[in-house]
Amino acid sequence: MLVLSVAHERVSEPAPITVGVRPVLSFEAFYMANERRLFRALYVLTGDRHEAEDLAQLAFCKVWERWGHVEKLDDPAGYLFRTAFNARRSASRRAMRAARRLVDHALTHPTPTPTPEPADVATDRDSVARALAALTPRQREAVVLTELLDCATGEAAEIMRIRPSTVRVLVSQARAALAPDPRRGREPEA
Repeated sequence: MLVLSVAHERVSEPAPITVGVRPVLSFEAFYMANERRLFRALYVLTGDRHEAEDLAQLAFCKVWERWGHVEKLDDPAGYLFRTAFNARRSASRRAMRAARRLVDHALTHPTPTPTPEPADVATDRDSVARALAALTPRQREAVVLTELLDCATGEAAEIMRIRPSTVRVLVSQARAALAPDPRRGREPEA
């Protein structure tokens, strides 16, 4: 008897060979196959474990709600990543709008701000997080997809909904920004 392991599901008999038809994938198997990759990608993009977990949960919830449609797509994982990246962009836009409202309010209602205590000042993130934060969000997305997740340029382009040449340019720019400056003899500052 042949036993195949497919994304944490055990199949006791071989799947029939069908040309041009993808095997049916349960949402649970899809989740198990993509949860860690999505979390890692979002963690590198955001630099915050909790935000990455929240975005991953949100993306999986949205995909689950539309699973009947998503499972029929040629690339359901690409749809998942695109959903997560779009959710991150939406959250960033909401945060920017909220920050603008706060600034507007602060300008119209000034209040003295206390000087923070040294113990209350947040510690610096590690050098990788600082370097990645210096990149633009699109550069971070391109680097995460191509370098961390080993996506091909075309695959990354589909997920980001841009041309493959744009992905290559973004990765090239990110590498240049992350490269040490030989003239100064030290790492670039974030």
